[in-house]
Amino acid sequence: MAVRTVRGAPEAAAARAAGARRRPPRSGSAIYWMVLPAAGLFFVFHTLPVLQGMFYSLTDSPGYGDWSFVGLSNYAALFTDERIRSAYLFTFQFAIVSTVLVNVFALALAVGLTGRIRFRSALRGLYFVPNVLAVLVIGYVFNYLLTNSLPEIASALGIQRLSRSILADPELAWIGVVVLAVWQAVAFNIIIYIAGLQTIPAELYEAAAIDGSGPWRRFWSVTFPLIGPFFTLNMVLSLKNFLQVFDHIVVMTNGGPGTSTESVSLVIFRGGFQGGEYGYQIANAVVFMVVLVVFALVQFRVLRRDEVTA
Repeated sequence: MAVRTVRGAPEAAAARAAGARRRPPRSGSAIYWMVLPAAGLFFVFHTLPVLQGMFYSLTDSPGYGDWSFVGLSNYAALFTDERIRSAYLFTFQFAIVSTVLVNVFALALAVGLTGRIRFRSALRGLYFVPNVLAVLVIGYVFNYLLTNSLPEIASALGIQRLSRSILADPELAWIGVVVLAVWQAVAFNIIIYIAGLQTIPAELYEAAAIDGSGPWRRFWSVTFPLIGPFFTLNMVLSLKNFLQVFDHIVVMTNGGPGTSTESVSLVIFRGGFQGGEYGYQIANAVVFMVVLVVFALVQFRVLRRDEVTA
């Protein structure tokens, strides 16, 4: 019995040491001192204003002075307001078209910029320039091009529909905003796609080439399925950003002609801070926040399901 005890002691000690290594170390109270300040700041500057805004959405507050409680009447009025419906329709149309175009162009350019081309690093830096430029600066440049240069070129070519600024045409003005938004947003999406393309092993392309697959076949069978998570990320972020479009519209059309290019964010800003509809537009903002969350969750769920299938 004594021999067994002596022989078992080193084994028991080793087992205790292994168990100690497997157990995560106790962090003590340090983790709370790091988390609590951030949580407090988040509550004060994010959660509290959101809750306060939800409360004011149930009032007729003009943003200052006296107000009275009106319940859900602001929310009910939103569904019968033609201007609100038009703003949501324009915003969805703009966001969907811009999201598709941005990801098509960004993915095509990213594939080209990861190939064996000369000046690859310089071209990557060049294509990223639009992302660091202010929207107001490039907006005025595009405004000038679409208002002066494009009509002159169209007149010289005999294209009457484009002989005047498309920004003054209620049916075409949104296209000018899309051009500006897509041109600037492509830069950021290219970086995400390049990061995804660099994670694909070169051996997969070599094996596909040996099997006789052409460029398109390699793209759809190898490249696109393997960058699925990056595609999902770009799609969700692009749609979210384009649904909140504001600066591009202000600098290009200011919501015109008439109200044909008014986005939801612009309507909320004008009505809440310039039109004395603070409570009403806060209700609009709450509805819009819910729409954004639902769109992001549905889009993420659908795209993630396709990733797993692929």
